[in-house]
Amino acid sequence: MQIFLISFISSLIINIVIIINANKFFPSSLDCDLTGIQKVHFVPVPRIGGLGIFSAILIGFFCFSFVDLATSRFGFLLMFSSLPLFLSGFFEDLTKGISARFRLFSAFFSAVLAGYFLESWITSLHIFGFYSLVLFSPVISIVITSFAVAGVSHSFNIIDGYNGLSSAIGLMIFLGIGYVAFQVSDSQIVIVSLSMVGAILGFLIWNYPRGLIFLGDGGAYFIGFMIAELSVLLTSRHPEVSKWFPFLLCLYPIFETLFTIYRRVVIKRRSPGMPDSTHLHQLIHSRVARFLPGRGSRKCFSGNNFLTAPFLWVLSSAAVIPSILFWQNHLFLIGFSIFFMIFYTFLYWSIVRFATPKWLFLIHKFLTPNSNTF
Repeated sequence: MQIFLISFISSLIINIVIIINANKFFPSSLDCDLTGIQKVHFVPVPRIGGLGIFSAILIGFFCFSFVDLATSRFGFLLMFSSLPLFLSGFFEDLTKGISARFRLFSAFFSAVLAGYFLESWITSLHIFGFYSLVLFSPVISIVITSFAVAGVSHSFNIIDGYNGLSSAIGLMIFLGIGYVAFQVSDSQIVIVSLSMVGAILGFLIWNYPRGLIFLGDGGAYFIGFMIAELSVLLTSRHPEVSKWFPFLLCLYPIFETLFTIYRRVVIKRRSPGMPDSTHLHQLIHSRVARFLPGRGSRKCFSGNNFLTAPFLWVLSSAAVIPSILFWQNHLFLIGFSIFFMIFYTFLYWSIVRFATPKWLFLIHKFLTPNSNTF
């Protein structure tokens, strides 16, 4: 719990310092584009919350090095490996000038660094009918690992559209990884997971519900990268953990990304990198959350921005909970994965056709803040 508290307090303090001094010291970090196709905020907001999270993790590992040097070294190697991807996202947050291709290349490079320093390679797969498909070629292993890590890293940036969405889902996933790591007695992965939970929670207090600071590309990439790498390490170190466990655990951001590519390329016949306003979280905001009884001023909450995330928290938990319960059972995990993808597709097409399920409107009664002001 020590590293959790250190990371939490550090993140809490660093992020409030960024918020208070954004106009003075970080003017280029302010998201001043209020009219973009994916923008829902009404005032400029600093989008470098990832810096607070990254810095808090560094502080946590430094302090923990006096307790367990080997685990801190493990954490520092993960942090070092993430640098190319984190920095490409962070400078995109500052300059808005880093190309998507360069950021994708940085994700591959970070995956290769982690694979080299920590031996975090995907060496086998649990495919239908082939539960131990070994990848005999190192080249194939490197390619598959790089694509998996880059895909998960970018998926958390894809879903980072509303206050508390990407960060809270990342928090849930780290709790899941930490729980399974505890079950298999992998203390290093447990410690890193707790550190990430603390740092994200420290950020989330300022991000949800008021949106005083955004995660930014750097923060989203960093969270996704750490989740991907811990998942690879957990399944490679412990064969009893099904390869389908991390897949189902992260299935909401993964399937959102795959569905987005399908929607843009196949249906709209446009580049998969071209932004649009038809992600599931955007549809829920525009056709469900914005019509719910809101709290606070519209200027502060951007048309019930803060009411959007709880719907996706519930959706993601439909994948997270069974993955934690059945982390060893390939068939159950495969079955829940298929069910989740079918359910996601049904929900998406229901909303896009203005046939939103009535039960969806009940979720906000249980998950939205109770007070009238913040």
